[in-house]
Amino acid sequence: MDKKNFTIGGILLVAAFALLYFGPKSTPPARPRPAPPAVTTNGSTPTIAGADSTALTPPLNPAFAAVNRDSAEATLTKLANGIIEAHFTDSGGALLEVAFIQRDAKAQRLVYPESVGGEKPAIFNALHADPILALVDFPKLDRAARYQRVSQTATEVIYRTVLDERLEVTRRYRLSPEKSDTSDPYQISHEITFRNLTDQTAAPMRIALSLGTAAPANASDTGLQLTTGFNNGDTRTFIPRAELEAGSGFFGIGAHGSKPFITSPGPLVWTTVKNQFFTSILTGKEPASGLISRRVKLVGTLPDDDPQAYGITGAAQFDVKALGPKETVTLAGTVYIGPKEYRRLANANAFKQDEDKVMDFGFFKFFSQILLTLMTWIHGWTLNWGVAIILTTLTLKTIFIPFTLAASRSAKRMAKIQPELQALREKFKDNPQKQQMATMELFKTRKINPVGGCLPILLTMPFFFGFFTMLQSTAELRFQPFLWAPDLSSTDTIAVLFGLLPINIMPLLMGVTMVVQMHLTPSPSVDNAQMKMMKFMPYIFILFCYNFSCALSLYSFINGLFTIVQQLVINKMKEPDEPIAIVGPGQKTIKNVTPPKKR
Repeated sequence: MDKKNFTIGGILLVAAFALLYFGPKSTPPARPRPAPPAVTTNGSTPTIAGADSTALTPPLNPAFAAVNRDSAEATLTKLANGIIEAHFTDSGGALLEVAFIQRDAKAQRLVYPESVGGEKPAIFNALHADPILALVDFPKLDRAARYQRVSQTATEVIYRTVLDERLEVTRRYRLSPEKSDTSDPYQISHEITFRNLTDQTAAPMRIALSLGTAAPANASDTGLQLTTGFNNGDTRTFIPRAELEAGSGFFGIGAHGSKPFITSPGPLVWTTVKNQFFTSILTGKEPASGLISRRVKLVGTLPDDDPQAYGITGAAQFDVKALGPKETVTLAGTVYIGPKEYRRLANANAFKQDEDKVMDFGFFKFFSQILLTLMTWIHGWTLNWGVAIILTTLTLKTIFIPFTLAASRSAKRMAKIQPELQALREKFKDNPQKQQMATMELFKTRKINPVGGCLPILLTMPFFFGFFTMLQSTAELRFQPFLWAPDLSSTDTIAVLFGLLPINIMPLLMGVTMVVQMHLTPSPSVDNAQMKMMKFMPYIFILFCYNFSCALSLYSFINGLFTIVQQLVINKMKEPDEPIAIVGPGQKTIKNVTPPKKR
């Protein structure tokens, strides 16, 4: 294998390790921090019932949370603004679920339906361990407690309850308008007020507010993008569901059992739970003191070791200070429950704490953000996401034509001198130093940079990695049709053979372009074994990418199609007459004469 191929392989290996190292980080499991004492012993501070340590940390067992059925006697309150319909419940005085009811202005169909072409809206937190913003594991104040609905308007609802005639808890929710310069229609303002009804000081306590439960996006979702996460002001950290699952490790190394929960210490600016397309983000006026992450078994009929049976839930912890006689304290903030739309979350007027980082684009986030912004702009006037992907891909390829031309020309020149390089290797196989000198002299004479084919490609790689990452979690692509594919965010299966083998057209077309590219691109090697391996690689990639979403396969197909046309043009370009090549020190010179093509 020559040095150029070795260099390219090294670059790709480094890029792979960079993706692993700089990509989304997970939080290592940690023991729950000790809770502030709920009872003082000085005789002047009474105990608040329910404010003991059980309200501060999740139970150690079971290994996962269970789906809780809502009370049949609960009274629901619906608030809507044309974009969402929020269902509140007096069981826990919390937000039961959110339905996405927005309709496309022109097509008059749901933007986020429950199923392809369906007339029922998608619902966040439909299956859950707790209602959103419910107090978690706090006896007499949690989801099992019945709150009184004090008042209700078109945009606001208020709940109230009293704990053991000592502590009054008031919960207020306010829906954002459909159009506003200072908020987002998917945002809900929230306040929880604690008032000490006694003449004695109440002890400090820590509460945990549920972020809701994120479920797999569809039946084929393996849960790779089911995560909780947080922003501590400096960095954003995401905890995948896999961190809570049992792992066999690498040949047994690092094997571990399942974890009942993971705690992440604060202060935390915002906390989140999300799946591939939707998210819940709680941003408090005061930082949260921690985050608890747990699995939730959503499908009881599946065995406990089946990962497709689980969702993920999170609870943000907040510290409530000691309350003097008749004293009141209020915790306030906003919760965003909606799609992972970058252009929406990046709105500085509505979101001021980097909530757009919930997109979790990883190391190449800068490039992903640029490309997603461009693709969204193109969609604004094409009104078709498939066309927007095609035009974005072509725009990207056009911008990098000078770089890919330079790399292709370098590969062509390297392929032309391969016989001479092989002759040098044979001539100086016992003297590596002379072989290196002769090789460098040949490169100098032919005016070839040995890494000239690597550097131009290296410049384009961040954009293509960014595009690849961006297409995996773009909510706008969900259930968007293109040609024969009903959903760009999923595979474009048109049939299933024998009930086992799906026929995915776009990955096959992508594979065809890869095979054609391989035959058109000049091979810089005369090693038969290496050439056979390179010819076999496209078929390996077809198997590897066969279950890609239609959006990713479409991008790869258009990228390959453009590259084929470009390579055909390059292959027809005439190279200038090459100067006389020096075979080696003290050797005769030979002129490289390219034989004419047979007609």
